Amino acid sequence: MAESKINAVIVGGSGYTGLELLRLLLRHPRVKVVGVTSRTYQGQKVQQVFPSLGYTDLLFSDPAAGEIAREAQVVFTAVPHKEAMEIIARLFPDQRLKIIDLSADFRFQDPETYRAWYGPHQAPDLLKHAVYGLPEIHSSAIRQARLIGNPGCYPTSIILGLAPLLKEKWIEPLGLVADSKSGVSGAGRSLNLGSLYCEVDEGFKAYKVGGEHRHTPEIEQELSRLADRSLTITFTPHLVPMSRGILSTLYAYPQKETTWENIRDLYAAFYREAPFVRLLEKEELPNTLRVRGSNYCEIGWRLDPRTGRVIIFSAIDNLVKGASGQAIQNMNILLGWDQTLGLTQLPLYP
Repeated sequence: MAESKINAVIVGGSGYTGLELLRLLLRHPRVKVVGVTSRTYQGQKVQQVFPSLGYTDLLFSDPAAGEIAREAQVVFTAVPHKEAMEIIARLFPDQRLKIIDLSADFRFQDPETYRAWYGPHQAPDLLKHAVYGLPEIHSSAIRQARLIGNPGCYPTSIILGLAPLLKEKWIEPLGLVADSKSGVSGAGRSLNLGSLYCEVDEGFKAYKVGGEHRHTPEIEQELSRLADRSLTITFTPHLVPMSRGILSTLYAYPQKETTWENIRDLYAAFYREAPFVRLLEKEELPNTLRVRGSNYCEIGWRLDPRTGRVIIFSAIDNLVKGASGQAIQNMNILLGWDQTLGLTQLPLYP
């Protein structure tokens, strides 16, 4: 007997994260996508806007919040910050719904932190109901939640890279450095001079340097929780002329005698129930091409005897593990399913 399916709606289905949600959910064995919205493409066939998805009879619509929720058990909001909180404030009273927000609106515990980086929060009373949706760290809380703040792409790569070392007090919580490189799809699908082909091809640049990037407080919130103390991090993002992928190189000072092998044992124990974390062998280092199109996070490390630092390397696909794949992983946990359901596709190579 076939297992019953739940109905899902994607609010904001015409950006890169919305497209990736559609790509993955249309092949999910226990999900039926019953609605996808887009103001830009309202009334058009999804397959005409995105031929890569193949045949689907879905149309882009722009319904009111009540109409969105009518047929759904799960709602994904893949719209810009500020817009998401207004939609979710209308949807949340419906006790039937599980809501997974891919914007920044429900990633923060403190509304003042949100205000400092994004502006006033229009639904601060809902923040106490939201869980930061990094499954490898917060799976128990995710199971009990109705509202998930899906993590950002840079924070996912950095937090997963540092979590075991911080949680177990193996590194100094001061002086942490994250040097991260992202593909251009991280800038979104809307027209932007800085992400045009001629502006990025054969170029490589840092941007929003010196604590200016809005992912900084999200990273610091979660690393501080892991370390049981307030901490800051030097986070420098870079734009790389490739379509997708993030590689983060993380620098820290060990607090105890450390070898490659005991770091491996620490990470293996910490991520023993994390099917999407791949720990590499000693001769390997992460490569974005090896996780492209997948929900995996590759982690490797080295010890630098000259400087005394431990260097952690973390690679993800920014649109999958860094966004839409992680959102589906959260949905699976919320609904009591195996977290790998619908996410076992292998990386695209080359």
